[in-house]
Amino acid sequence: MELGSAVVYVVVGLALFGAAYLIIDKVTPFSLRKELLEDRNQALAIVLGSVFLSIALILAAAIRG
Repeated sequence: MELGSAVVYVVVGLALFGAAYLIIDKVTPFSLRKELLEDRNQALAIVLGSVFLSIALILAAAIRG
């Protein structure tokens, strides 16, 4: 039962991370992929990392209850 719950939380968490990336990509006037991979924009990478960390903290709090 614990393993099933963990798998569900992992799937939901990954879906939220993907959705957050897509939303941020649509809202910004530039391509995140181009900025991160081709231009190597470190400031953008730090901002995206902080967004993902904040989502991870929220998910961890939700899992713990």
